[in-house]
Amino acid sequence: MERVFNFSAGPSMLPETVLKKAARELLNYNNTGQSVMEMSHRSTEFKNILVKTKTLLREVMNIPENYKVLFLQGGASSQFAMVPLNLMTKNNKSDYVITGNWATKAYLEATNFGNCNIIASSKDKNFSYIPDLNSEAFSKDADYVHICLNNTIYGTKFNKIPDTKDIPLIADISSCILSEPIDVSKFGLLYAGAQKNLAPAGLTIVIIREDLIGNPMSFTPTMFNYKVHASSDSLYNTPPCYNIYMCMLVLEWIKNEMGGLENMKKVNYKKAKLIYNYLDSSKLFHGFAEPKDRSIMNVVFSTLSDKLDKQFISKAKNFNIININGHRKIGGMRASIYNAMPIEGVMSLVEFMEKFEKNI
Repeated sequence: MERVFNFSAGPSMLPETVLKKAARELLNYNNTGQSVMEMSHRSTEFKNILVKTKTLLREVMNIPENYKVLFLQGGASSQFAMVPLNLMTKNNKSDYVITGNWATKAYLEATNFGNCNIIASSKDKNFSYIPDLNSEAFSKDADYVHICLNNTIYGTKFNKIPDTKDIPLIADISSCILSEPIDVSKFGLLYAGAQKNLAPAGLTIVIIREDLIGNPMSFTPTMFNYKVHASSDSLYNTPPCYNIYMCMLVLEWIKNEMGGLENMKKVNYKKAKLIYNYLDSSKLFHGFAEPKDRSIMNVVFSTLSDKLDKQFISKAKNFNIININGHRKIGGMRASIYNAMPIEGVMSLVEFMEKFEKNI
């Protein structure tokens, strides 16, 4: 069977050249006579992979020298607790902007450890927009401000980074990491699950400013202490070795084949524009997110008819389009067009949308 266009929100498509290289090296990586899956995380061969992956990530994202890069486990959801345990320690207070499911879960987890304020929310319109924020909105004594930069379920995105002044800004960037350049210096900490734009599920990346490391709550578990992982170069315990290797291959692809994040941005905006332009001209399909806050990674839409939505999702398989169904919270359809989704996949989707609309 030929490869399909997988619009899943995650785990998602990986670049085909990356998969082919991983297949070639599966049994024998770099003439070691072993797979990376079998390799000791203490071996010289794996440490070289680890160093190269971190170096590539720093280069591609232009990460400043005063930030640590950590390769962890537990998914982005583990960071919902890890962030407050390590950072909500000065005034035991934090601010959260609620723009969807993951921001809500992050807030609820943090309330177990301190005083957490909801300073803005888009729940009043079912998370279809990003609230306007200014520096006056934030608590003067907050230890940090937390946002979810891209909201996978609802297809919204912070197109303007909030200015939190001296308060560290923390962002979940799971569904938009490496989709376009980002000024890391505007954030105290960034975290992301890798299964959308970076690697198979199982790897979590944390980028943290050095001055925020080293003052966790007294009862913080060892594995939830950023200092432990920073001091051991992400090797305190066995890391997700093969996923780090896959991340290395994806970073090489972004750097060498895609030409870096500026070119990656151009490709991603072009893909998103193809779908949004059709949605804006369609009489059948309707976009969910407000235009000014649209995500370039997750395009959420529907026919406003459950029956037609189900027909669309079912018939899409005939066009090699899979996992186009929307999240169970809002239904409809969702096209997750992460970095590895080729423009041909987006063109195929738009072509199918046109045919479906004409035949209704």
